[in-house]
Amino acid sequence: MKKKNVLLSLKDVEVKFRVRGRILTAIRGVSMDIYENESIAIVGESGSGKSVLTKTFAGMLDSNGFISNGEIILNDTELQETSVKKNKYTLKMISIINSLLNKNSKLEFGSNTFKEIKALEAERAAKVALSEEESNEIDDKISEANFQKTELFNLKQTFDPRTEKEKIKEANEKISEYKKQIKDLELKRKEIVIKHKAELKADVEYNTQYDEKMALLKAKYAEEIEQEISDDTKARNEQIAKEVFLSVGRYGAVQRYKFIFKLISALKKAMRYGVDLTNAVELNKVFDTVVFRVEYRSEDEAMIHGYCNLDLAKIKYTKDWQQIRGTRVATVFQDPMTSLNPIITIGKQITSIIIKHQKCSESEARVRAIDLMKKVGIPHAEKRFDDYPFQYSGGMRQRIVIAIALSCQPKILICDEPTTALDVTIQAQILKLIKDLQKEFGFTIVFITHDLGVVANVADRVAVLYAGQIVEIGTCEDVFYDPRHPYTWALLSSLPQLSQRGEELYSISGTPPSLYNKIVGDPFAPRNPYCLKIDTLKDSPMFKISDTHYAKTWLLDPRAPKIEKPEIITDIHEKLLKAFNI
Repeated sequence: MKKKNVLLSLKDVEVKFRVRGRILTAIRGVSMDIYENESIAIVGESGSGKSVLTKTFAGMLDSNGFISNGEIILNDTELQETSVKKNKYTLKMISIINSLLNKNSKLEFGSNTFKEIKALEAERAAKVALSEEESNEIDDKISEANFQKTELFNLKQTFDPRTEKEKIKEANEKISEYKKQIKDLELKRKEIVIKHKAELKADVEYNTQYDEKMALLKAKYAEEIEQEISDDTKARNEQIAKEVFLSVGRYGAVQRYKFIFKLISALKKAMRYGVDLTNAVELNKVFDTVVFRVEYRSEDEAMIHGYCNLDLAKIKYTKDWQQIRGTRVATVFQDPMTSLNPIITIGKQITSIIIKHQKCSESEARVRAIDLMKKVGIPHAEKRFDDYPFQYSGGMRQRIVIAIALSCQPKILICDEPTTALDVTIQAQILKLIKDLQKEFGFTIVFITHDLGVVANVADRVAVLYAGQIVEIGTCEDVFYDPRHPYTWALLSSLPQLSQRGEELYSISGTPPSLYNKIVGDPFAPRNPYCLKIDTLKDSPMFKISDTHYAKTWLLDPRAPKIEKPEIITDIHEKLLKAFNI
């Protein structure tokens, strides 16, 4: 495979959702690179996590979703290189930040003693609090009661008030029981804490020893933090002060002040605990609690220059996402009517995006919008500019959504099953349009689909997703002609085009695992006809088959028995060429 520049790099990404008082893990440890100007398809059954994964690229997770682990690094020089003007205001703010850092750096001398003080306080707090076993037991019971109460309430909503009054009454009584159970458990928690406090108060010997130790440690700490900091520490602080200002320079005045003092507070806490601020990894972690860190690189008479690793998993603020959505990452959704406002004209919807991101006049935006409409195949674009979405057919609406997505020339175009709601003839036209526009604009396509026929026509590479994990990834040829994971075998075997007349169409038995539960072993094991004993005990590592092809299955372990892929997909080259008109 020709070497390409990595545009987006995912490492150990984990995404979770809070659902009805429980945690659902939708994406589990996904690592992959997406290259410039390539087409990569993400395939898998419904619920495998395809859409959730791509929503992390543009900060579009639902409000109850969050990235709990991992990195999503966007390589974009224009966004990564940051500069601020070197004026009187900038120099004054850097000087103030530097002065506060120098003052707080004295705390580093007493970090070990401070940790001893905190450990002593934690030991005392543990005597009052519930034990881990007690806390877990009560938390589990409350969580289960809340879940059952919610499920019962949802079930009650389905009952007919006219004919099912008894069922509603019974449900209300059970809901009241669960509420009482939760209240009793919370009361039990408070009673245990009160009991522990009384026991601690009565322990005179322990309290006397605690007070003596604490007094000695505090005296020692007060003496340690009076020392003067070294020139090396001052030089480090001067650079960190510049990095603080570089990191907040893109925000408005009010938010900038707010973030500066949040960062100073975070750095003060790090100094207090003795965090090594000369270590880039540790310093990044401190900055990440507020904003991502912009590393100081150089300065001249006019500007101070910095560079950052743009980790999309750490972005928290709308202003940062506005620089990425549309201009760097755009999405074409399954149903165009969910993307278009029915009461605003088509032209206005395109021009508003162009004006917002490209800062041009309305007349210039109109010219660009009409040009885009022509490029996506809208006939008589000038006449149809002021039409409303309901005046367009489904295929034409999807073309408009593509035009809006491309209006700011993004680097990544996410196509979330863009042809599912369209008939077969229009599907082919939309796929051809997307590929033609890719050649013209040079963007990367991330294609989400269930249709392996679409994959065969548009993708350079394929990632097979199951239960929130990538189980196989490779070029289109690798995955279609040399699949290695049993799940990929099952997906290919399900293709109607491969079945013979009179034979039963193959389907994958069972259902995907519940993502509420911790999955032990290979998540596909219960549905896998080639399951090994180890599949039920331990998750497989990702095995390298070639430089472009990887699969996550124990069947690739040298110790595993040699199992041939199903006969139906042993020679599918000619069938695929004929079926998908590749």
